[in-house]
Amino acid sequence: MIKLGRICYVNMAPVYYRLQAEVEEVTGVPTELARKLLAGEVDVAAIPAIEYARHAEELEMLPRLCVASDGAVDSIQLISSTPPDKLRRIAVTPESATSVALAKVLFPRAEQVPLGEEAPAKLLIGDAALKSAFEDPTPHYDLGRLWRVRTGLPMVFAVWAYRKGAGAGMHELEEALIASVKAARAEPERLAQEASALYDYPAGFLARYFEKLRYGFGPREREGLLAFYQLAHEAGVLERVPELAASVIAE
Repeated sequence: MIKLGRICYVNMAPVYYRLQAEVEEVTGVPTELARKLLAGEVDVAAIPAIEYARHAEELEMLPRLCVASDGAVDSIQLISSTPPDKLRRIAVTPESATSVALAKVLFPRAEQVPLGEEAPAKLLIGDAALKSAFEDPTPHYDLGRLWRVRTGLPMVFAVWAYRKGAGAGMHELEEALIASVKAARAEPERLAQEASALYDYPAGFLARYFEKLRYGFGPREREGLLAFYQLAHEAGVLERVPELAASVIAE
């Protein structure tokens, strides 16, 4: 049975909405799943897009899936009492390598320190970022929107990857994940209601959130990911830009 690493945030609800596959799910935050994948503790997982690039010689991608947004994403937030262009210090989450790298691309003059240290701004992702929008009146800056303003492209935050030479059953699993996303897109109200019961967010809020997320790795997502890799390389947070195979739209 395939051990499938599942990101523990609500953004995975559409992907697992009606997943018809015999898998053993292993949940965790994105950086933890990347570590487990590289250690052989899971067979395939959604991992930070930047971690795929850092280990491209060891990994393969499922070619039609990703987690992306074409503009605001809601769950990647810079919370800052200082205007972003004046920031010199950001406390960053340990849960997402991609968002930390993106913050370095967008705010190259800002020193990054661990979350919890003194700083006028903090970077949150996933459910913590979503909840912050309800609870914290400090200005929030959506990194998906800032990336779109800068590049005009979607931002790919995560990809599904497996270790090279361990591809047995991956095509079938990818088909099942895509089918689940399509089922979720066909029943947005039911998806939002079920996710609301599981994750304790208002159903209307989740319906709007899910509309912003993209799971198909198509040509524009590929272009956006390559642009991110190039800028991350120029910012000094990625040693080399990996090649990406041509992809097709999954949804």
